Amino acid sequence: MDEKLIDGRAIGNIIREEIKERVQNLKNKGCTPGLAVIIVGDDPASHTYVKNKQKSSVEAGMKSELIQLAATVSEQEILERIAQLNDDDTIHGILVQLPLPKHIDENRVILAIDSAKDVDGFHPVNVGKMIIGQNAYLSCTPYGIIKLLERTNTQIKGKHAVIIGRSNIVGKPMGQLLLQRDATVTYCHSRTKDLAHHTKQADILIVAIGMAKFIKADHVKEGAVVIDVGMNRDENGKLCGDVDFDDVKEKSSLITPVPGGVGPMTITMLLKNTLLSAERVCVSGKHEDK
Repeated sequence: MDEKLIDGRAIGNIIREEIKERVQNLKNKGCTPGLAVIIVGDDPASHTYVKNKQKSSVEAGMKSELIQLAATVSEQEILERIAQLNDDDTIHGILVQLPLPKHIDENRVILAIDSAKDVDGFHPVNVGKMIIGQNAYLSCTPYGIIKLLERTNTQIKGKHAVIIGRSNIVGKPMGQLLLQRDATVTYCHSRTKDLAHHTKQADILIVAIGMAKFIKADHVKEGAVVIDVGMNRDENGKLCGDVDFDDVKEKSSLITPVPGGVGPMTITMLLKNTLLSAERVCVSGKHEDK
């Protein structure tokens, strides 16, 4: 294997084996971790993601429950389904696959999930606790990126991390997690002037902007670690990231491919969060806010 590649599949598989072992330990005590996924509508990409999440949770030995709702479903019905799952002691993790149809208020839906079962890490309670350094379920993609950096022995402390993107799901929590590990963090976004000036200072460059092959070699410092969160299709319909992999690879010291980099880690950390929720319940006998 290319020594520059960060193999998210291989690292994810190692962590999943660790999760599987801990799941079995819980099952031996009479507690089976349960993950419930709500999907609304017929978006093919969303159904693919959900299928992968279900498959992975079953492979880890977890209970997997899928709730499929029509695109015309009312917001009230979704909230009622969530309330049922909040009260279900066999379910330790709840996620609603995003995006939702336009007539559904995503914020209301996220708020309805019990923060102690919010294994996506999107609930404001978990986001707030994460920011002030308390125990919380971490947003799965940033959490997975931290694990990629740790498992490749990438030094974070004292390094300059530059993040391109400021979404609530990736960019914002990513910066906070790096800051907590003593990195100096710069956020860049669509209004940033002279983007390359900032990105060329990055020891760790994390790109999450949703623009195919946008980042070129002249954006990157020699020897930088480059993490590509993007998932796009190029002009030939082939999967690619936000980073022009072929252009940037030789300049980087480590780089994630697309596919096979960050993607597998996102689902892995979803399983990890579900496991942590189940372990807490198994020990305490009830869900409590973290």
